[in-house]
Amino acid sequence: MSASGGLPLESGELFVLIARLIADVDEVKTRYRAVSEELALAGIKAGRLGFLELGEKVAQISAEGADRVAFREILERHFAAPVGMIADHEIDLPNLFISDMDSTMIEQECIDELADFAGLKEKVSAITERAMQGELDFEDALKERVSLLKGLPETAISECLEQRISPMPGARMLVQTLKSKGCQTVLVTGGFHHFADPVAEQLGFEHVVGNRLAVAGGKLTGEVEGPIVDSSTKLAVLREEQAKISDCTVLASGDGANDIPMLEAANYGIAYKAKPKARAAASGWIDEGSLTSVLELLGIPESDWVQ
Repeated sequence: MSASGGLPLESGELFVLIARLIADVDEVKTRYRAVSEELALAGIKAGRLGFLELGEKVAQISAEGADRVAFREILERHFAAPVGMIADHEIDLPNLFISDMDSTMIEQECIDELADFAGLKEKVSAITERAMQGELDFEDALKERVSLLKGLPETAISECLEQRISPMPGARMLVQTLKSKGCQTVLVTGGFHHFADPVAEQLGFEHVVGNRLAVAGGKLTGEVEGPIVDSSTKLAVLREEQAKISDCTVLASGDGANDIPMLEAANYGIAYKAKPKARAAASGWIDEGSLTSVLELLGIPESDWVQ
């Protein structure tokens, strides 16, 4: 596991470890002593237990140690928190938010829904699932799925957008609230501009990076136009945008294997209802509930949330 910002933890180096968990308050208070004892056995010195001023809903546990992975495993084992975040520094508000789109900012996988118009959803969805689990090369899987759409009318895209695509609960509020705090927002997706551009406009993202479906004569050609946006592209976009902002603190969100490098490189990498590999690689996880949980983990009071 990488440390904040993608830097490796050096052997023997101690960090202030901070965990924020949305968990049952009484459970956290009751079990904290046992957790402290187990942390000590792992060479981690437990510090203060507190609660953010959000109706005593978000627990914050500080500790001192070098093993962030053990810290997270112990906390998850004792509290089974469906929402949490681990950092090796005091948690600050991000000034760059970069996010995946499909199954993160929207509830669907666009290519799967588009394939349904061609009667191929089951076949395409199976490939998508394996790619997101990290079982298939993303670029090869994308090209294979797009090839199956050859001949589909371009008008099917607008129909799909209108009938099938919906924002993830809390997505717009997350983006708008972060923007109100001075955060730059970027939507970067292995999906397609035909979908990503209107989704970004609806949610409030300021910049979009994605793939392009090739179209000729009003029909899909079965090819992708230009370079493929994959995991390396997502990481490169993060680095590029990060370099533009002084003292940049990065929040990233995603759900699949192609999001892992981006999640690992961010100060706060949040895996939202993610595949196991992405969840394990991230520094934060949201297994249930809406994307407004990110705002709670960041300590932003509900009175500051923006529609």
